[in-house]
Amino acid sequence: MTKSSTAIKQEVASFKNWLLELPRYTKRTLLVASDLAILSLAVWAAMSFRYSTFYVPSDWQEGLLVAAAPVITIIIFFWFELYRLVTRFMGYRGTLRIFSCIGLAVLIWALIVFMSGQYGIPRTVILTYAILSAIGISASRQIAGLLLRSMGINIPNLPLDHKRKPVLIYGAGQMGARLLRALNHTESYEPVGFVDQEPSMWGQYVGGYKVYRPEKLDALIERRGVEEVLLAIPHAKRRERREIHAHLERYPVTIKILPDIEEIASGRVGITDTRPIDVHDLLGRDPVPPNSDLLARAILGKSILITGAGGSVGSELVRQILKQQPSRIVLLDMTEVALYEIELEISEAIANQNNKRLAPELIAVLGSTLDDDVIRHTISKYEIQTIYHAAAYKHVPLVEQNAFVGLSNNTFGCAIVAEAARDLGVERVVLISTDKAVRPTNIMGASKRLSELILQAHASEEDVSTIFTMVRFGNVLDSSGSVVRRFRNQIEAGGPVTVTHPDVTRYFMSIPEAAELVIQAGAMATGGEVFVLDMGEPVKIDDLARLMIRLAGFELRYPDNSDGDIEILYQGLRPGEKLYEELLIGENTRGTEHLRIMRSDEPFLPIAELAAELEALHQAIQARDKEAIQDILHRTVEGYTPRPLSQPSEGSSSNWASASRTLH
Repeated sequence: MTKSSTAIKQEVASFKNWLLELPRYTKRTLLVASDLAILSLAVWAAMSFRYSTFYVPSDWQEGLLVAAAPVITIIIFFWFELYRLVTRFMGYRGTLRIFSCIGLAVLIWALIVFMSGQYGIPRTVILTYAILSAIGISASRQIAGLLLRSMGINIPNLPLDHKRKPVLIYGAGQMGARLLRALNHTESYEPVGFVDQEPSMWGQYVGGYKVYRPEKLDALIERRGVEEVLLAIPHAKRRERREIHAHLERYPVTIKILPDIEEIASGRVGITDTRPIDVHDLLGRDPVPPNSDLLARAILGKSILITGAGGSVGSELVRQILKQQPSRIVLLDMTEVALYEIELEISEAIANQNNKRLAPELIAVLGSTLDDDVIRHTISKYEIQTIYHAAAYKHVPLVEQNAFVGLSNNTFGCAIVAEAARDLGVERVVLISTDKAVRPTNIMGASKRLSELILQAHASEEDVSTIFTMVRFGNVLDSSGSVVRRFRNQIEAGGPVTVTHPDVTRYFMSIPEAAELVIQAGAMATGGEVFVLDMGEPVKIDDLARLMIRLAGFELRYPDNSDGDIEILYQGLRPGEKLYEELLIGENTRGTEHLRIMRSDEPFLPIAELAAELEALHQAIQARDKEAIQDILHRTVEGYTPRPLSQPSEGSSSNWASASRTLH
């Protein structure tokens, strides 16, 4: 009775799986035996071809020299770990290693033959053996790999109908090549080729797979049944990622992305730990590599204080500062849980450092910047040399509703830190400011501009030795309370996603990059400057909401598409909210030694005049006098124009009334 083709396939598959399930050393022994047989046949064939007869050694010495060829070759294979390569996924690199090993083995054998007097082994035999053995070994690997990969049954313990998922790799550079090698060892993916935007790569082969131009995507996806596209594009190339994502959205494929190269290098994830593409991979502009000298200039070997160390920016500053080998890191925060978490994280990071001698002392101080005694005691006791002042209330609507507390914490907390630093001889104070301080329309922005004015006033004094400076930037991605987090939570809840106004735009930057730039900007300061970070192109919040809905795998619901999954609701601008943010007050701006950091000399108040206004503000806060507070802010903060809920923001002009000058 003739067996059906299905039964034959099942038997073949069972044999393959049995073969693959053999112990590693058993499979290696079989492979060595196979290679020894092929190499012995190659050297015998080389001698037979040379003498045109069925070769038999004439004496034991000749036989020993002939037998040495395969033995030496096997030893070289072991020496260069050829038997550690997986036969199914040899690739061209494995073939090159085979050729290299055989070349070395033949060279060693030739030396032994000639030093022994040849004993009837002609020179042509050595060359013929090299050719035959290279062909035989590489062919045996290719045939074995082809057989084991056929029918999609190339991983043990998988059902007979298992098929690896066909995927395209977008990016044929170094990351793409590494990803291909890793995918060839997995049970989930079947690479079908590369796609790359670089014309010089089109038609080339990487790891045996062809590189196609992006215009071929449509045909490739349909012809090869591609289900996923894996982006092997470096994290720094956000602009390129955005363009690729926009191009791929039209196709019925899932888009996934590689982890950051730093995560792979640290061992936290592997090269095949792809993940769905996220908004962080697309927003922001391409970062510039940090200047290592600037990063270390104000930190290396110094005692550093970070206020607001448990916050989003403050905690990232702590992580970046740790890398620059300070002698001491002092964490100050008024929130116990936040302080505990960052102290625990940094303690573990210090404990895991290889060089314990360079590990900094870590101190956690629970307290408020409004407590003058705590601030002065901390600076004095720990001999603080550099302060990064990140402590502030930052959520616009919340501070707008709690104006007295917001102004008190943000403005007078900064004043206490600045005065203590000046009196106690701190070398440098860096204020973390915001784009909302420019012609502010809300209490939070006004409080941060007052903080800037305080540092500018101290810096303008002739007898001051402390360098006071401030760094101004926009929104950071995924910080606490950020719009990205809010949208993500709303999408996970099934919507709706709430947007204040369809035309609202904001600048975005990743938290790690913002912290790096803050440190570098602060290191360049000479006193009184406002450093402004290049935030790239602004992003429409409405576009951000739509992008996040698509990335989550949902369809936008709108009047013409009632079958969509999630809708967007527009709620109107909140009190104090602008349609767009600005980064500069004046136009007196120039570049710095860093491409992404600009220096701006902006107007300020003399310290005596500012002190009088701050005293009046303090009394107004104590008296809970809202009208008095508004009058003071109008007098002191240039361009301050509070906006009610019903009044949309349109670029306001400066109505700076008090006498001012620019610090040069």
